[in-house]
Amino acid sequence: MKFSRRTVSLALLTLAMPLLASAQQTRADAEKDPVLKAMLVELDRSRDQLQLKGFEKPFFLQYRLEDIEDYQTKADFGASVSNDHRHQRVARVTVRVGDYKIDSSTSRGDGSVQLAALDNDPLALRAGLWQATDQAYKAALSAYAQKQAQLKQVQTPPQADDFSHESPVVSLEEPVHLLIDSPAWVKRVAEASALYSTDPALQASQHDVQYSTAIFHARAVNSYLVSSEGAIIRKGTTSYQESFAAGTQAADGMHLDRSYGSNGITLTDLDTPEAFNKHAVSLIASLTELRKAPLVEEEYHGPVLLSADAASDAVHELVASAVTAVRPELGTEARTKGAFASSYHARVLPDFLDVVDDPSLRTFNGKTLVGAYKIDDEGVPAQPVKLITDGRLENYLIGREPVRDFPKSNGHGRAALTGPARPAISVLNVTPHEGLSEADLNQKLLSLAKDRGLKSVYFIETLGPELTPRLLFRVSADGKRELVRGATLDDLDQRALRSGVIAAGKEPFVANYDGAVPETILAPALLFDDVTIRRANEKNDKLPFYPPPD
Repeated sequence: MKFSRRTVSLALLTLAMPLLASAQQTRADAEKDPVLKAMLVELDRSRDQLQLKGFEKPFFLQYRLEDIEDYQTKADFGASVSNDHRHQRVARVTVRVGDYKIDSSTSRGDGSVQLAALDNDPLALRAGLWQATDQAYKAALSAYAQKQAQLKQVQTPPQADDFSHESPVVSLEEPVHLLIDSPAWVKRVAEASALYSTDPALQASQHDVQYSTAIFHARAVNSYLVSSEGAIIRKGTTSYQESFAAGTQAADGMHLDRSYGSNGITLTDLDTPEAFNKHAVSLIASLTELRKAPLVEEEYHGPVLLSADAASDAVHELVASAVTAVRPELGTEARTKGAFASSYHARVLPDFLDVVDDPSLRTFNGKTLVGAYKIDDEGVPAQPVKLITDGRLENYLIGREPVRDFPKSNGHGRAALTGPARPAISVLNVTPHEGLSEADLNQKLLSLAKDRGLKSVYFIETLGPELTPRLLFRVSADGKRELVRGATLDDLDQRALRSGVIAAGKEPFVANYDGAVPETILAPALLFDDVTIRRANEKNDKLPFYPPPD
């Protein structure tokens, strides 16, 4: 008997359908988890019974519970100073009254937070949720009344609904746990913090180091989310970070600080002990060089090249928050808040740069990206978003609070452990149309110096907090680099990114940030046409009156 290709395809599809159906997760699957079962039972009860006589009944309820396991060990100058293992559960309840168009939400966030029982006793879990729900409902009623009064006082109506309609998702990932060899990490961290004195190359400078600290931090978070719309989510994330920091003072009292970190979502993502210690040794050696380095010029205006490492920090500071859509104040016609609030369809970067935020990008060149995720903290599947194309802003990152022209979430509502969900980046990827090699960028920097008759230009290798240069080099016309210190950048801002970047590198740097929510920046080196570098002129503290102990 002969079978056509269509017949075979239909037969295979028919066979596959029961498999697909059995793989689809349901509430019955979720109720096998005692935490989710307790949350669902209490959610049903609140949905049926929660209404104060004469007042609005909630149209939306959401329970989010985080089970947090933390471990941290810290050492100073070769000796352990702390070794902590903590476990807690935190429940956050969101109650919205009104409707999707106008509800009780405010710019401060909504809901209430309550510590939850550590064991899986259903009554204890439900009691905590009940108390948080009662508080959140009372707060929602008050906020809704205030909003109704505010709306009567403004001429301009809201530019978008307060809350978006989204299809509920049921997704149950396996829980995660920490498996830490605590004694081994205590020893490893103590040894790293002692590198200031144990490496022969550092013997001459060991007494100049005023602090030498190493930390290992591990966290496992299992998030549980249920909503009155039918969303049921269980997801687990782990994070690991090993860091080293050291500091000293120059002869004039200026504080000099360096730090290095290795992080990831598994222990294997971290540097090997050999690689980590090598970074720490070079970092301490750079402190010795910084102490001897001359001060930067009093003021400089001209070309500046940022390494890919430094550029990723600049992008994180200047672009990451600008592309998120945060609802503006009542009564305004603004689309959103932030530096790019009025930049929709306008140029915000050079026309040779594109920016995409892609939560599905889990690795890059073999390195794990901590910003990746599948479902956001509002229960919406994550989506890649083309934010900037040919330098023009074409989209924003949206949660479930819409803004004008953007009525739906694109899966970027992300929450800190106890906070409300807010739009945030995941993996922000900056790509040039035609990037230059490191050698070509350096040559272009020197060509600019020659064309403008400058004796020297500047290269920034690393940036610190508030985009303060940590490693800054003065580059002479022949390409020789001299380390300098004591600089601040005056005008490295969104305007400089838009109009001042004249070239970009071809090799991106992977910068993982362990902040309130994990984020990743992929960015190339950036060459700026004109940046102001000034001497910081900060108050310098006196040096220690006598040397540290031998």
